[in-house]
Amino acid sequence: MLENPNTCQAPDGSIRVAAIQMSAGPNILGNLEEAGRLLAIAAAQGAKLAALPEYFCIMGMKDADRVAAREQVNSGPIQQFLSNIAKRLGIWLVGGSVPLESSNPDKVRNSCLVYDDKGQQVARYDKIHLFGLELGNERYAEEETIEAGCCVVALDSPFGRIGLSICYDLRFPELYRSMGKVDIIFAPAAFTATTGKAHWETLIRARAIENLAYVVAPAQGGYHINGRETHGDSMIVDPWGVVLNRLPRGSGVVIADINPEYQASLRNSLPALSHRTLHHC
Repeated sequence: MLENPNTCQAPDGSIRVAAIQMSAGPNILGNLEEAGRLLAIAAAQGAKLAALPEYFCIMGMKDADRVAAREQVNSGPIQQFLSNIAKRLGIWLVGGSVPLESSNPDKVRNSCLVYDDKGQQVARYDKIHLFGLELGNERYAEEETIEAGCCVVALDSPFGRIGLSICYDLRFPELYRSMGKVDIIFAPAAFTATTGKAHWETLIRARAIENLAYVVAPAQGGYHINGRETHGDSMIVDPWGVVLNRLPRGSGVVIADINPEYQASLRNSLPALSHRTLHHC
């Protein structure tokens, strides 16, 4: 654990981060209680930066349930929960994804909200790439209930520069290049069991390696009341592509220390980011 809970870095310069894994259901209050419980465990273990998975607040019986649960900007119990828990635990919190109102009354924005340790919202990213899959008996079409975002979001923090993405975004490396040089990438997700088994770890490690960045990937993991199965395997990966910690299934907390000095040494030894010659994205 960090020796001084009031500082962002340990004496060796490392920062403790946490990825929360859940198996959310249709009951928003129950999901928030579970998220709060897991975040408290992470904070007790010294985490100063934590992230929840995509759809942490609701995995409805049908996709339209997320539309019914949408909140107005800066208003509603889900956003209030995120603000309150970040302030109470004294952590920076990447709030997975929250259904927010959109320009279309039949759709939502799938929004990743970031709160500082005072409970203030400091960033919002609306998921740009919307998942679609037709494979055997599986069919997913997020575009039917979600309005895509259009803006790449990166922000400065006490822990370094943070880049935000959500789930299906992992398949589009140009998004991460568009962020510029970021130190920590967040990718809260609800990968299906089918696609997760095939691609999840490969995509996360690739994004870490090509950007020489830490990747924090909190996920939904397990069987859900609506019959869906998500892959889980929440993990934290270092800039060399090494998996520092992971949780294959079920609810829990993944903890790891990220070290800015180690990251800087890798970028000095392998300055791939400065060797780029194509800058079209």
